[in-house]
Amino acid sequence: MNRLRAVLVALAMLLTAALVFQAAQPLGADAATSSKQKKKAKKGPKQGPAGLKFYQPPKKLPAGHGKLIWQRKAGGTVPLKSGASTKLVLYTSTSISGKRIAVSGSVTVPKGKAPKGGWPIVSYGHGTTGIADKCAPSRNTAGGVAEGYISYTDPVMNKWLQAGYAVARTDYQGLGTPGDHPFLVGKAAGRGVLDIVRASRQLGYKISNRFLIAGHSQGGHAALFAAGQASKWTPELKLRGTVSYAPASHFKTQAQVLPSLTSPNGLTALATLLVRGMTVEYPQIDPQAALSDDILPFWPDTRTKCLSELSVPTSLGGIAPSKLIREGYDVTPLYGILDAQNPAVKTAAPVLLAQGTADSTTPKFLTDLLNGELVGLGDTVDYKVYEGVDHGGVVAAAQDDVLDFFESRLPGGK
Repeated sequence: MNRLRAVLVALAMLLTAALVFQAAQPLGADAATSSKQKKKAKKGPKQGPAGLKFYQPPKKLPAGHGKLIWQRKAGGTVPLKSGASTKLVLYTSTSISGKRIAVSGSVTVPKGKAPKGGWPIVSYGHGTTGIADKCAPSRNTAGGVAEGYISYTDPVMNKWLQAGYAVARTDYQGLGTPGDHPFLVGKAAGRGVLDIVRASRQLGYKISNRFLIAGHSQGGHAALFAAGQASKWTPELKLRGTVSYAPASHFKTQAQVLPSLTSPNGLTALATLLVRGMTVEYPQIDPQAALSDDILPFWPDTRTKCLSELSVPTSLGGIAPSKLIREGYDVTPLYGILDAQNPAVKTAAPVLLAQGTADSTTPKFLTDLLNGELVGLGDTVDYKVYEGVDHGGVVAAAQDDVLDFFESRLPGGK
């Protein structure tokens, strides 16, 4: 009996000790874990370095595409006046060769309180600025060499913000960040447009998973390619519609016309950039073999100068487009690559095409062809034509129609 009592007392003491240990130890561990979590939550998205170091990504990038690497407050002329806040962002994407890369851009949110479910967002693809890093829209400054090719859309985007839409603006792959910019390579551009939407939702703002896409010129091309990839590339995001202003298209057709353009003009600069862009993902294009001796001296400038600088008479703008390709060069492989970049894509979300009749950069007949191709693929297309409007003017001319399209597809947050 005494032995049994001793055993019971010993067990009771062990149980008490275990309970005391259990009560004390997990509480301390939980408290430490909770403290770490709170500190991490308070810390928020990683702050990126100041200046141009912002665009130099860390050696180890986060796994996956559309992951926010870091962010910081935007400066210069980048912030949109109607927004509550504009952030520069560096985020991951994937090149069409499968390499994980960093892409820069900016995200602006409207003023006021976000609606339930978060701000609906418009991902915008910009028009051609150039291939050099200094031409990136997120580096835009007052009086900068690329400002005229960037700031003209600010009034329209301010209207979008006032209507309750957040605005994401990608710089595209290799524009502002390490590596060459695959200018007008469709899949690459589309991924940049989509991945910034994913990244914007990691900023700590309340941003919806429902979104719209818009873009002008080069960006109109990017917008359509993004729309064609959206359901598979970013399946958790819900695309409601796409606006494509005067999209670049039918590059093969345009290249076939170059020999007949014998007067110097700025088209030579655009065509040279196009060749440079294709070489990024298609190394079978040898520029030394493809380009004439008139063009080759200016070839290095495509990496250091913006379109405004390349288009002047003392640069590529002083050379006739007919002199772009070296005589005797077999253009068949190049034409095949260019043809693959035509933005005739299949997309479930409706498309608004906007085109001016006085556009000499993207002539109306090319967008007429593209409209027919999109409809032929089964897309729902609303094709708006603006009489007497040129290439740059179509963005402002279409503003009311675009806002009506946005509201009908995805109402703003106000």
